[in-house]
Amino acid sequence: MAEHGVDLSALPKEIREHLAELDLELSEGDITQKGYEKKRAKLLAPFLVQSPVVPAKSPGRTTASTPSSSGSSTRHRRTPHPRHGGGTRDDRYRSDIHTEAVQAALAKHEDEEEKLAPPMPTKRRSTYMPSPAKAQTPPDSSSSSEEDDDDEDSGDILSPDSAPDGAAQGSSSTSSSSASSTLSSDQCSQTQLQTHTHSHSHSHMAGPSTHTHAQPPLPPPPPHSQSHPVALTETLGHVRIDLGAVGQRMSRVDRPSNTIRGMTHVQGRGTIMETADGVPVSSRVSTKIQQLLNTLKRPKRPPLSEYFMDDQEEIVEVPQPDPSIPRPEGRQTIPVKGEPLGVVSNWPPSLQAALARWGATQSKSPALTALDITGKPLYTLTYGKLWSRSLKLAYTLLHKLGAKNEQLLKPKDRVALVYPNSDPGMFWVAFYGCLLAELIPVPIEVPLSRKDAGSSQVGFLLGNCGVSLALTSEVCLKGLPKTPTGEILQFKGWPPLKWVVTDPKYLTKPSKDWQPHIPTANTDPSYIEYRVSKEGTVMGVAISKVAMLTHCQALTQACNYCEGEILVSVLDFKKDMGLWHGVLTSVMNRIHTISVPYSVMKACPLSWVQRVHIHKARVAVVKCRDLHWAMMSHREQRDISLASLRMLIVADGANPWSVSSCDAFLNIFQSHGLKPEVICPCASSAEAMTVAIRRPGVPGSPLPARAVLPLSGLSHGVIRVNTEDKKTALTVQDVGHVMPGALMCIVKPDGPPMLCKTDEIGELVVNSRAGGTLYYGLPGLTKNTFEVIPVNASGAPIGEIPFVRSGLLGFVGPGSLIFVVGKTEGLMMVSGRRHNADDLVATALAVEPIKTVYRGRIAVFSVGVFYDERIVIIAEQRPDASEEDSFQWMSRVLQAIDSIHQVGLYCLALVPANTLPKTPLGGIHLSDTRQLLQEGALHPCNILMCPHTCVTNLPKPRQKQPVGVGPASIVLGNLVAGKRIAQAAGRELGMMEDQNLVRKMCMWPTMMHQFLSEALQWRAQTDPDHVLYVLLNAKGTAVCTATCLQLHKRAEKVAAALIERSGINTGENIVLLYPPGIDLIAAFYGCLYAGCVPVTVRPPHPQNLPATLPTVKLITDVCKAAGILTTQFLVKILRSKEAAATVNIKTWPIIIDTDDLPRKRPPHLYKPPSPDVVAYLDFSVSTTGMLTGVKMSHTAVTTLCRSIKLQCELYSSRQIAICLDPYCGMGFVLWCLASVYSGHQSVLIPPAELELSLALWMSALSQNRIRDTFCSYSVMELCTKGLGGQTESLKARGVNLSCVRSCVVVAEERPRLVLTHSFSKLFKDLGLSSRAVSTTFGSRVNQAICLQGTTGPDPSTVYVDMKSLRHDRVRLVERGAPQSLPLIESGTILPGVRVIIVNPETRGPLGDSHLGEIWVNSPHSAAGYYTIYGEENLQADHFNVRLSFGDPHTQWARTGYLGFIKRTELTDSTGGPHDALFVVGSLDETLELRGLRYHPIDIETSVSRAHRSIAESAVFTWTNLLVVVSELCGSEQDALDLVPVVTSVVLEEHHLIVGVVVVVDPGVIPINSRGEKQRMHLRDSFLADQLDPIYVAYNM
Repeated sequence: MAEHGVDLSALPKEIREHLAELDLELSEGDITQKGYEKKRAKLLAPFLVQSPVVPAKSPGRTTASTPSSSGSSTRHRRTPHPRHGGGTRDDRYRSDIHTEAVQAALAKHEDEEEKLAPPMPTKRRSTYMPSPAKAQTPPDSSSSSEEDDDDEDSGDILSPDSAPDGAAQGSSSTSSSSASSTLSSDQCSQTQLQTHTHSHSHSHMAGPSTHTHAQPPLPPPPPHSQSHPVALTETLGHVRIDLGAVGQRMSRVDRPSNTIRGMTHVQGRGTIMETADGVPVSSRVSTKIQQLLNTLKRPKRPPLSEYFMDDQEEIVEVPQPDPSIPRPEGRQTIPVKGEPLGVVSNWPPSLQAALARWGATQSKSPALTALDITGKPLYTLTYGKLWSRSLKLAYTLLHKLGAKNEQLLKPKDRVALVYPNSDPGMFWVAFYGCLLAELIPVPIEVPLSRKDAGSSQVGFLLGNCGVSLALTSEVCLKGLPKTPTGEILQFKGWPPLKWVVTDPKYLTKPSKDWQPHIPTANTDPSYIEYRVSKEGTVMGVAISKVAMLTHCQALTQACNYCEGEILVSVLDFKKDMGLWHGVLTSVMNRIHTISVPYSVMKACPLSWVQRVHIHKARVAVVKCRDLHWAMMSHREQRDISLASLRMLIVADGANPWSVSSCDAFLNIFQSHGLKPEVICPCASSAEAMTVAIRRPGVPGSPLPARAVLPLSGLSHGVIRVNTEDKKTALTVQDVGHVMPGALMCIVKPDGPPMLCKTDEIGELVVNSRAGGTLYYGLPGLTKNTFEVIPVNASGAPIGEIPFVRSGLLGFVGPGSLIFVVGKTEGLMMVSGRRHNADDLVATALAVEPIKTVYRGRIAVFSVGVFYDERIVIIAEQRPDASEEDSFQWMSRVLQAIDSIHQVGLYCLALVPANTLPKTPLGGIHLSDTRQLLQEGALHPCNILMCPHTCVTNLPKPRQKQPVGVGPASIVLGNLVAGKRIAQAAGRELGMMEDQNLVRKMCMWPTMMHQFLSEALQWRAQTDPDHVLYVLLNAKGTAVCTATCLQLHKRAEKVAAALIERSGINTGENIVLLYPPGIDLIAAFYGCLYAGCVPVTVRPPHPQNLPATLPTVKLITDVCKAAGILTTQFLVKILRSKEAAATVNIKTWPIIIDTDDLPRKRPPHLYKPPSPDVVAYLDFSVSTTGMLTGVKMSHTAVTTLCRSIKLQCELYSSRQIAICLDPYCGMGFVLWCLASVYSGHQSVLIPPAELELSLALWMSALSQNRIRDTFCSYSVMELCTKGLGGQTESLKARGVNLSCVRSCVVVAEERPRLVLTHSFSKLFKDLGLSSRAVSTTFGSRVNQAICLQGTTGPDPSTVYVDMKSLRHDRVRLVERGAPQSLPLIESGTILPGVRVIIVNPETRGPLGDSHLGEIWVNSPHSAAGYYTIYGEENLQADHFNVRLSFGDPHTQWARTGYLGFIKRTELTDSTGGPHDALFVVGSLDETLELRGLRYHPIDIETSVSRAHRSIAESAVFTWTNLLVVVSELCGSEQDALDLVPVVTSVVLEEHHLIVGVVVVVDPGVIPINSRGEKQRMHLRDSFLADQLDPIYVAYNM
């Protein structure tokens, strides 16, 4: 065997093993074709003869195949945009170099022909889901509303040097055409697929009512691709049933797929359904799925060698570190010391003393000027007024709030300050009033509504600080939300508050003998500043009096503040730099502060620059946002001068992207007198306060250098000088030197606070008197943050003084300059690498979001999914953005972040404009946004999940070992490999010989009469008036009864009609088409009397003939029926025009109406020549969509009835209730056969009547005092959902279920433990015993294997490990163990039944508690499949199978179900140990993914639990993709919310990546009469595009 000149058989054994592993990985879908070929070529390279070596490409980076000039062939034009444009880029994150890098990366992606555009999701246009254009968002012109943003907000006017939007337009055509170019490849499966998709692709993609976008048509199919299987499928096309026409779930019928078990092999599933590649030929597959498959051929990162091994005990192991990653190599850093804090003689001992001094000596000196909404001065507060009002407030708070002799507030009590940003004067008075009263102020934001973002967390802060009183202004109080009675609303999570208005008219002048106590600054808390953590928790940082004073002194020294200076502040005066500079330090130095509120900035972005110009301000404190806005509006006023500024403090200079704004602002305003040396970035945090600030420089001195750091090195926490590719680097500016009197260290952000090396990124920790002291009320967190003692490389502390963590990440550069590259709260650790949220925001904004993103509002955060952090990007979508533009932008963001940051995104979502939770100043509230995403309440309008590219820590796929029976498979007695053989048997099925006992018990002599027809004749003679059947209607009244004689007479009439008809001969099949009732039973026995073989078929639904009639026709044709017995009503339906539109009504066989038959007796009653002759045919549609007919002999019928009789102790005096469909399986046996055999009375309740009256079944049980009842899961679910909340009204109506001894659920599946437990628990109040509910188990080959009965022990429950089940093993665990699955015994094995657990591949017996296929040996097993052409393959494989070793003589029947047997400590009815049979699931339905076996029900249980709006779900696979279909029971607005929660829950709980998520309407998932999902039928409908989905998401 030679390939490419290499004889594979001559290769070394190790190379051959590697090649075999590669082949396995390719077959499992865990390596792409491209990666496979690359690795194979690498392995074979040393053995090739004269083969050119192809250089390997780096992982994840594909060389462009087109000339480099093609990427730049499109000319980009700048387009002027109006101001306040909704899609304007946020230039705070703009960097020309970075934008160029992003565009280059995108161009590279566009040039690569092999890179495919991801498939666009399918969305239904609905009246319930507004389009983005109609979303309830204001037009772009309303950008000056209060609802705008802060740090994440964009500018209002496009920057003149912003990048063009032509790139986005160009990429649309490129990527949308890539699908069609790929589909024309020479792959066989794709070629065959085109034959069927071409004619449908256009209508599917561009249907006016279903989808929102158009895809390019597929290329024409090659002429040779039409093959014979296609024609064969088209001839059977009538089998497919349109799900869209299906009405309510319970009126649905069993619908077969194309496959009929027992037909010739040509018509089997393999040929009809799929080609060799698994692509359905007969279905119209959505082009998008093919696009998705091609997209998934991209290599994953990291490569397969880094996949984690699957350990049985631990799911994921920690990966071994990559030896090639950069590591720090420098020496250990040493602490950096700031200059000494000088002592100035006239510095006050405290801030209160400073205010007292200026209030007395400089009372006319202005302290604060506030602006109105237009930017003009509203009022000026002098130091005298500030002092006097603060005194009044202090006196009022201490003496005038409580009763006469009661002091409501005491010193050190905490008080909330609630003031709007537009009223700084009232806040100043309140703050200093609290300081003078020795109260601790807690400034917070004004709550606007009960649903404010983070409101409950603010409540936690207030409760934690013990706040019971809030100060506010009269205007603010009036604006607070109120109850209908006029009281202030109780905000979510807030403690009860007493509100106090602090306007001057409400303050009391202090008495002459009262003076405030002004102590020297000490370590007592002076105020509490709130801080929001990464998780959204609001914590209060307590600032001591000495820290407050020392910080003011340090700022005064660092900024060189002088008395009487003018300072313009644009920041929030309640916290951070706005409070420290504008409220505290300014009062200490008698500075005149001009406060520019945020609302003014939105109306007039240039207002702060104008104030600097008008007042000749010396200092301005701003953020990058303010620089950017002023830069956008500078053309409006040219005669402004910034020459007076000696210091422009950039408060968020720690943002590494601030350098762009600073440079651009300087570039524009240098001509207006701005000097380069006055720009002073600084770094600060709530805990450490100001960490570092750049001192104002000397005119003409060179500006500090910048650091250019590669992002790849930063992601590993290492500093490397970037000399090669500056496009993938981060340029950062310094934030100056350490504050005076402070000591700083750089420590590792994770683990112990070890000092970093000089070329390592770490967290800045500071020791200073000017810093926070603790988190108020949180001692544990305080110790970890405020009491950090750095250690050296050996782990020894470097000293005893504690440091405070600042939350800033950075390093110390040359000249002891501090550089900050990010914050710990924005840090995301993905696969051991660090990524900063700001960096990703910058990259996303560089992908030209002008058409798509609303005002640059983008949130980046991480969520923990499957043992790692996953990156999520959420952006607000412009109201006028098209679906195509939005999806195009999302695709390009994925590519850009993949190229620039080498990290995959987990989720990328677009939400309608102005719908993300906002911070008080309008920024995006990250923790609330994260919470909404995880709870499924974000309501995105577009979403893209990319788990395939970012989830790289899945366990390694399981490699199955070759199976075979070796010499070790030896059976010794009853042991297999040291364990007892897993086999069990019911008790003996004896025959009664004593005729006196027979007569006494009203039994028929079984030895004399071996046929059920004889049993009915015997009963009609011996006990003619005994009532066998009672049929109830929806009102609970008996509409029909049948005694033994009446049933016999009715059967004789039917038999006479059959015998008289020419064309119907003995032994021919007759279809019985009746609604559930006694007519069906009479027709069945009439067929037996006439010698015909009855075939019961569910009648078609009159309102849904197109969906239900083809099944009737199919069964009639398959069984070659000679006639149809039915009612007059159904005869009319079969011959109606509506029926003619669906089937050819001329092809029906003889139809006999049995409603008005003449009273005739047949000349003779037929007696079969042998008990092995077929009694009836049982047809049903399996859950895999297969129509299966089995033959039931007379022997099997009588032994089955006898077995049930013995198990349930059924006698003539007994009465049972049956609420089942009577057309197949146990439902038919109980409805038609068991009563005639045992003589008990059956109360028949048609399930359709239950839909009209939910309480019918329970009322019948109660009124008739019935002890035993049989139902289906559908009935139980109906009662649980419909009657669960009505137990009290049922009790009032007299419903009492204490009489019920056994309530048996008839099913062919794993017992639904949750449903049965819910049923028992809900109706316990009605007297239902918790032990009453049990289940049965049967299959096609044997309709009743287990039935709980009345004598056996209670069903036992075990908990098995789901991980082991996937490996075909059973490992019993304790209840509550992680990954545990509860399983309940399926009932006691019936008398005469033997069961053994067998390995389905080796066909050898397995040991106790081992998972295998359930094989059964029983006299009542079916005689075989009903075949037309005598095909014996399936017959021998399923009915006459033998063990490969052990007992090779016994014939067994294969049930097709996996299960295990466990010997319990209980005893059975014979006194021996009880062997319990546990059914796990159908072998045909299991999903083989990653080499493991999954049961759909387990995944569906997880999915249904994931979101409140999921009513039902179903899963199936297609070409190694897991498809999840979820029914949406909520609003269509929730449809896209299901995508991330479904993807995450399946990944977390089952370690699988969902390929496609389909959201459909309720009732779309087909369910058969037994309540089982028909997943294969759903799969066929999905591939044929017949589901009419609300949304289809293709996870990349």
